[in-house]
Amino acid sequence: MVSRLTPACPKTHRDKTRRIEFGRFAEENRIRRGEGKPETFDFLGFTHISGKKNLGRFAVRRKTIRKRIRAKLGRIKPELRKRMHDPLSQTGQWLKSIVQSHFNYYAVPGNPASLSLFRHRLLVLWWHRVRRRSQKHRISWTRIADL
Repeated sequence: MVSRLTPACPKTHRDKTRRIEFGRFAEENRIRRGEGKPETFDFLGFTHISGKKNLGRFAVRRKTIRKRIRAKLGRIKPELRKRMHDPLSQTGQWLKSIVQSHFNYYAVPGNPASLSLFRHRLLVLWWHRVRRRSQKHRISWTRIADL
């Protein structure tokens, strides 16, 4: 006999597995009960949000999980430090491949804000690193954006 407190599947993690109200009528039901907006959940690198399209129909909104963006930028930062004195065009090509691969996975409808935020923060990291290369010539933001 299985108690109600033990999960049905032994590999399910209690903190990660829960039932939430999500779907077409979730927002209306929660407002009627006075509970506010529907809950969100993280799955496959996206935060899934119950939302609406322009005409008021139900749509699932997906945004990149913030933790993933921070982790990716955290892995890139030390690598930029190693490549600090490499030619700018070479580092630019390397960063372009990283941004392209990130965009290939996370480019879904409703996610352009997260993608542009990732690109902008990556450029800022690179700009700060390049400005530390010497005390002679400061590179401008427009030059970084062109590269």
